[in-house]
Amino acid sequence: MDITDRTVFITGATSGIGLELARRFAAAGSSVIAGGRRADVLDRLRAEGFGAVPIDVTDQDSVDHARDSILRGHPGLDTIVTMSGIGIPEDLRDPAHFAAAQQMIDTNLLGTIRVIDAFTPRLVGRGAGTIITVTSGIGFLPFPVMPTYAASKAGVHAYSEALRAQLDGTGIEVAELVPPAVATTPEQVRRNPRALDLTAFVTEVMDLLQITPTPHEILVEGVLMHRWAERDGTYADLVAQRSQALAMLTGRQ
Repeated sequence: MDITDRTVFITGATSGIGLELARRFAAAGSSVIAGGRRADVLDRLRAEGFGAVPIDVTDQDSVDHARDSILRGHPGLDTIVTMSGIGIPEDLRDPAHFAAAQQMIDTNLLGTIRVIDAFTPRLVGRGAGTIITVTSGIGFLPFPVMPTYAASKAGVHAYSEALRAQLDGTGIEVAELVPPAVATTPEQVRRNPRALDLTAFVTEVMDLLQITPTPHEILVEGVLMHRWAERDGTYADLVAQRSQALAMLTGRQ
């Protein structure tokens, strides 16, 4: 895809990967509307020349209001990036985990669907555009400490595949960004020294996005071991290795 002349709306653009993607699209020449819940960051982005709208992807009214505001100010919108997501560790032996599971499904899976539904009619009417969903390497190679996060991202993968099939022939392309662990905060660097550097990760992503045609899956080098573990016969060993992290849960040894 040509990233130099797009009008891009990114949900979850007030931190981490979403914020860095917003800056990279803008630097390439695209117009960017950042969406998120952090009003202070949205104000800073407005001051930098970005479009910015508050949005809570778990709230249908908030999604609808954001859509209406964006389409009034940016009728040429042609690219949606569904970056919003949360990940919470869970101990499945404790039924109290269900509240966290519900929150992750509502944000990661249903939030993605709400945003896509809000803009698909406009993109179909234009006859062109791009939807970029965001999953995770954990959706292909589970990290047992975060079971519902993995399930939600696997769900977004399946939904992306179906969305691409249903939109075939409309002029809308569907790409799935599959991040591995990416160090977006100093705390994440401390917890996972093997997490990818944010700047290097997004540089690789932007290079992959510019391939023509846009790949169905945006796979940086660091996520290939997750994506192809079953095919390569490494799945069982890697899941066992990653299960060692269960010791971090309270009350486990």
